[in-house]
Amino acid sequence: MIRVAVDALGGDRAPEEIVAGALLAANDEIKPILYGPAGLSTGGLELVETDGVVEMHEKPADVVRAKPDSSLVRAVRAVGDGDVDVVVSAGNTGALLAASLLHIRRLPGVMRPAIAVMIPARRGPTVLIDGGANADARPEHLVQFAHMGVVFAEEMLGVTEPEVRLLSIGEEPEKGNQLTLETAALLVGSGLRFMGNQEGRVLLEGQADVIVCDGFTGNVALKTLEGAILSVVGSLRTEVAATVRGKIGGLLIRPAARRLRQRLDPDTYGGAYLLGLKGLVVISHGSSSRQAIANAIGLAARGVEHRLVDRLAGRVPERVVESSRSSTP
Repeated sequence: MIRVAVDALGGDRAPEEIVAGALLAANDEIKPILYGPAGLSTGGLELVETDGVVEMHEKPADVVRAKPDSSLVRAVRAVGDGDVDVVVSAGNTGALLAASLLHIRRLPGVMRPAIAVMIPARRGPTVLIDGGANADARPEHLVQFAHMGVVFAEEMLGVTEPEVRLLSIGEEPEKGNQLTLETAALLVGSGLRFMGNQEGRVLLEGQADVIVCDGFTGNVALKTLEGAILSVVGSLRTEVAATVRGKIGGLLIRPAARRLRQRLDPDTYGGAYLLGLKGLVVISHGSSSRQAIANAIGLAARGVEHRLVDRLAGRVPERVVESSRSSTP
């Protein structure tokens, strides 16, 4: 049985939605273990009692050391101590990263962990990395992200020889800022199937299996994409309900609309992996619903089943150290 530590106090809708999601995910193969305050109603799930909560506005590095018994820190520490197989949290992303670096630590050869987010593209899921762990990054970091993204695509998505593209402002090789230009030059000699630049406007088309960028750019792109999807779906719903003809047409397209909504809904995956650590960490959206939490727990369990950390440990350092050294004067 896969043991999943769940931060019961992480997120805007905690603890009710977190507990409800954990209950939805629990089955004969997955055992969610809630980390939260004494007296928390768990519906029968195991509770590890903690003291304190990491708020969204708190400074990550300070709060992790100031609140070692908080639900977030204790849940992360459980992975480092080997008490659980993976942790899921919808709490403060920066604090989750800081706690992971402190208690789980990086894999040998990994310079910086990165967030791998699955985008529901038309051609199939695309991995975007980094989704927000590193606002500032160097070219060699992005090359390493690319290697981790390739391993992820191969092991988790079953893609053979994944294609890699670099998120930039144009497809032409000369387009981009200094970071993207230098990164592109390194990716050409990385041994990966680097296919050049990709613009943000085709993120949902699935032109590549792995999209590489720094965390600042990736986070802006993801939130813009999410907001645009929600706005378009909401506007379509309003227009359909505005007239009798629209309502009739809405009935006809309802099955297709439901399938499209399911594919584009951020709750479908529920979370993103923080790659490059000695243990497995899944980050959920701060506003996650119970279904999103349940899906995040399922996602976390699949990472354990696929031995994702072992796969990364066995392949990424050997490749990345060589490529990053070649970029250092």
